[in-house]
Amino acid sequence: MVGRLKEKEDLLHAYASEYSEFVAVYGRRRVGKTFLIRETFNYKFTFQHSGIKNGGKSVQLARFRKSIIAHGLSTCPVLENWFDAFDALRDLISQSHDRRKVIFIDEMPWLGRKDKMFVSAVEDFWNGWASARKDVLFIVCGSATSWILDKIVHSRDGLHNRVTYRIPLRPFTLRECELYAESRGLEMTRSQIAECYMVLGGIPHYWHFLQRGLSVAQNIDEMFFAGDDKLENEFDELYSSLFSSPQAYIRIINALGCRKSGMTREELAGTAGISNNGALTRRLKELEQCGFVRSFSEIGKRKKGAVHQLMDNFTLFHFRFASENAHGDRHFWSEMVDSHIHSTWVGLAFEQLCLEHVEQIKEALRIGGVKTNAHAWRGKSSQIDLLIDRNDGIVNLCEMKYHDGKYPITKEDDDSMRNKKAEFKEETGTRKAVHVTYITPYGIKDNPYSRNVQSNVMLDDLFAF
Repeated sequence: MVGRLKEKEDLLHAYASEYSEFVAVYGRRRVGKTFLIRETFNYKFTFQHSGIKNGGKSVQLARFRKSIIAHGLSTCPVLENWFDAFDALRDLISQSHDRRKVIFIDEMPWLGRKDKMFVSAVEDFWNGWASARKDVLFIVCGSATSWILDKIVHSRDGLHNRVTYRIPLRPFTLRECELYAESRGLEMTRSQIAECYMVLGGIPHYWHFLQRGLSVAQNIDEMFFAGDDKLENEFDELYSSLFSSPQAYIRIINALGCRKSGMTREELAGTAGISNNGALTRRLKELEQCGFVRSFSEIGKRKKGAVHQLMDNFTLFHFRFASENAHGDRHFWSEMVDSHIHSTWVGLAFEQLCLEHVEQIKEALRIGGVKTNAHAWRGKSSQIDLLIDRNDGIVNLCEMKYHDGKYPITKEDDDSMRNKKAEFKEETGTRKAVHVTYITPYGIKDNPYSRNVQSNVMLDDLFAF
């Protein structure tokens, strides 16, 4: 198993505990939650069950009963409600001879989304019985991150502070994708890995479709445009698996996809044609919890002026290209490779890649141990997509530029950065030193304008753990 060292360590620590433990594992669809849990415990569980997408209460209970019987409780009556279901689970655990009873319920949100009593039954099972024992490891998991967080992890009711281990599973970093590619025998340069990341993000399941012997462009054609259904329907599946009414969220995603730098609530509501109310607040929060949107305050402004930015690579690629292949061209991406459209896209996607690896950028700047905040900033006539505000009296003003060699800073670039820097200092009134930082794949070319740059971060730096 590639990566996931900390997450696996937490699961094994919970297993080794002398007390019963309640573990919640959450993260977006296809990020590898189920694989992590199964691999960690070598596919051996006292009880394992997965919810059924769009299954009604009777179907869910019937399938839960079949799982109970399959795991050894031969006399299990028909389950009328979720209290009956967890009573049957108690009976199964009580008769088990396993030293540590590992209970794994996958896709729990699908079990509880249509039945308000489900969470109450979980509360009764854990608070009234399992937590009083010393041998139960109760693991719940789900792709609908907002449900897991609201109903289980951050519950204000009976499960308040009951989860003992919280394991958010995040997409792979560039380095983890590199290790995964190596494990699959894929011969790829770091530049090629970066381009795949710009399309697929760090979602292991998507990387699983990469084929040996094909170029990056050929692989993307195979996944998105060849008509064999690998990822062509993934967009609809992705959002419908997370939200019971996905269209309301897709409208927000569609609006945010129109502006790479993000939008305030007011701008978003106006663009999407939706009300700026509590429903928008809740949906933005859920999209952020699921990892599709990031919300950040612009430096020097209050939190209520937060900017919301679409951050999911797969979604961005879908909007820009996959949904635009109206003629069904099976070689759409291969034909784009040397085009102006491709070069424009890769420039924007590289900026996105950098924003997803801010921690690696900080390490490259040797400020990993310095307290920092990452911001964006929009002035009257310019904007900066990444500012690193440091507690040591410096602000790094980051300019992200994609180039297939050392980037030659031009007079136009230099003038632009000078203007941004001056406007930023004037409008924010900062008393900190402002350092111009270029982030480029292969460094910057030495010329008179490069002397105005205090630091340069390169693609190899983004591959650090």
